Amino acid sequence: MKALVTGAPGFIGSRLVPALIDRGFKVRGLAFPGEDAEGLTALGVEVRFGDITEPDSLEGLCEDIDTVFHLAGRIDFWGARRLFFDSIVEGTRNMLDEASGRGIRFVYASSVCAIGSNRHLKGYTEADPVHKTGIPYADAKREAEKLVWSYHEKGTVKGTVFRPANVVGPGSVWVKGLVENFSSGFVPLFDGGRYSASLVYIDNLTDGIVRAGTSKVGIGRTYHFRDDWDVTWKRYLTDLAAIVGKKPSRSLPFRLVWPSLS
Repeated sequence: MKALVTGAPGFIGSRLVPALIDRGFKVRGLAFPGEDAEGLTALGVEVRFGDITEPDSLEGLCEDIDTVFHLAGRIDFWGARRLFFDSIVEGTRNMLDEASGRGIRFVYASSVCAIGSNRHLKGYTEADPVHKTGIPYADAKREAEKLVWSYHEKGTVKGTVFRPANVVGPGSVWVKGLVENFSSGFVPLFDGGRYSASLVYIDNLTDGIVRAGTSKVGIGRTYHFRDDWDVTWKRYLTDLAAIVGKKPSRSLPFRLVWPSLS
């Protein structure tokens, strides 16, 4: 079996690749031009360089591939709408076009915020409807999911979608990035930090990705991935802040940040 991992040098990709190798996969990894891929090469990964927003750079990428794990895409909450839709939506379309008609399993890395990040999500499941929110990252993920399912329904790929919660572990933006913010800036508690931080540890996530993406029962399904830790945002941010001798800033109402909260 041979797998393609887009965004292979990234935080999730760099953990997923060894997990696939351990399970007997040969792996081809897609890295952005100029991106450091020496770690992948050392693992025996066949490294290709390309930009998912430039279809010509993807030509032949899916030859001899059984499963595509599509992780690449803009990871941020802020920026112009075009930046998100070019990378997340059109980039996914380009990958689907390259994979189409080859009998490939296409496993797409979405986000739990695709179901609507402008409201609290306690109790929501994979079967619940998704909602447009006006938040570019969340809406782009939602639209990319729709693309995956449209290609799946046409029979040109065999789709699976997974939606991670907030991924933590060494190098995570929810760890390193927040600690850096505590050192230099303002990190508030929303609604007093009383809600669940909805965390998933990177090793648990990669295990879930492999299981969902390689089992027959996962074809045509969407999965949410989060750990069952009982950790509020207040506890999580307070513990992180203590690393650099800080405390979370004052509480802000969630509605102040996302006015369309319902």
